[in-house]
Amino acid sequence: MLRVLTLSTLFPDSSRPNFGVFVGRQTLDLSAHPDVSLRVVAPIGVPPWPLSRLGPYQRFAKVPAAETWQGVPVARPRFCNVPGTGGRFHARSLVRALVPVLAGMRRDFAFDVIDAEFFFPDGPAAIALGRYFGVPVSIKARGADIHHWGAGPTAGQVLRAGRAADGVLAVSAALKADMAALGMPPEKILVHYTGVDLARFALADRAAAKAALGVTGPLVVSLGALVARKGHGLVIDAIAALPGVTLLIIGEGPERSTLETQIAALGLTGRVRLAGSVAHAALPALLAAADVMALASASEGLANAWVEALACGVPLVITEAGGAREVITQPAYGRVVPRSPAAFAAAIGEVLARPPAPEAVRHGAMRFTWPANTAALYAHLRRLASSAR
Repeated sequence: MLRVLTLSTLFPDSSRPNFGVFVGRQTLDLSAHPDVSLRVVAPIGVPPWPLSRLGPYQRFAKVPAAETWQGVPVARPRFCNVPGTGGRFHARSLVRALVPVLAGMRRDFAFDVIDAEFFFPDGPAAIALGRYFGVPVSIKARGADIHHWGAGPTAGQVLRAGRAADGVLAVSAALKADMAALGMPPEKILVHYTGVDLARFALADRAAAKAALGVTGPLVVSLGALVARKGHGLVIDAIAALPGVTLLIIGEGPERSTLETQIAALGLTGRVRLAGSVAHAALPALLAAADVMALASASEGLANAWVEALACGVPLVITEAGGAREVITQPAYGRVVPRSPAAFAAAIGEVLARPPAPEAVRHGAMRFTWPANTAALYAHLRRLASSAR
C-alpha cells in the first residue's frame, strides 16, 4: 500500500467550496485507488492577531483544524502569512507549522511520499519536510504558481525547490518549457494533464439551456476569476463589436467594479451579465447553453475551464497562453488568437457563423479524463517511493 501525504494550500474548505476544486477532485480519485492510503494536509495562511480578525480572514474561524472531507482525512493547520512581505517568509512559516503536525501523523501513518500540489509555498516547504522526515517529494506546477511566484522575491525559492524535488509535475508541456526556462531540469518534469468528468460535463439541448437563462441569440461564456490576468475586459470590448451576442461572465474577484463600469460605459448592460461565483456543480448547465467559450488570459498552465467547455461541445476562443495549443489541436475545437478585442471579435464571429458539430468539439476533451490523471499520478508517486527504498 502506497501511503501518500498530499500537501496543498490550494484545497476546498467550507468557507471556499470552489477553491482548489480540481486539486480536491484529483485527491479524491487518487485516494480511491486500491493501492493507495492517503491523508491531506491543507494549511490555511492567516496573519498575526489582530489582523486575523479582519474581514477576509474571519471566514476561516469556522473551518475545523481537522476533519474527514468526503471520506478523506484532512488536517487544516494555520500558518503565519504576513501581508506586505511578498511571500518571502511563507514557506518558512509553513514548515514551522507543519513539522509537529506531520510528526504526530507519522505515529500511525508513516507516509512514503509527499505530494505537494501547488508550487509555492507548498513546494519549498515540502522539500524541507521531506528532508526532515526522510521521504521523497513530488511538486506539481499549475500555472500561476510558476508565473507569479517564480518571479520577484520568491523566484529563488521556487527554483531551488524545483531542482531539489525528487519529481516534478506540470499541467502542460508549455508550462514545463516555462519551468525549464527558469532553470529547472526538464528531464525531471513530467506533464500531468488535468481531468474532466465526462458524465457531468456533457452534451445537452442548447436551446433549452439558453431558454432557462432567458437568453435569445448567440451566447458567449467567459469563465474565470475577475482578475486582470483573465482578460474579461478584453472579451467585453469584443462583444461590443458583435451586435446581438450575449456574454455571460462566471467568476468573482477584485475587478468586478471595473468591469461593471466598463459594461455601463459601452452600453452593454442588457447584453453582458456578471454571474458571480457559481458552484462547480452548476457549471455544466451554464456551459451547455453557450455557443462559444472565450477566455483572454495573459497566462495559464492549462485551464480546466477549456476542457470542461469542450466536454460540453462548446468551442473555444482563447489566447496563446500556456497549453492552449495542446488543447486546440483540431479546427473544430476553436481558435487560438492574439490578445486583442479585434482578434477575439473576429474569431467569435467566425465560430458563430460556422459552428462545428458539438460531437466533434466534445472529442477534444476525451484525452483529459480523471482515470488517466489518477493512473499517471499513482505511477509517478509509486516510482518515487520505490526509488527511495
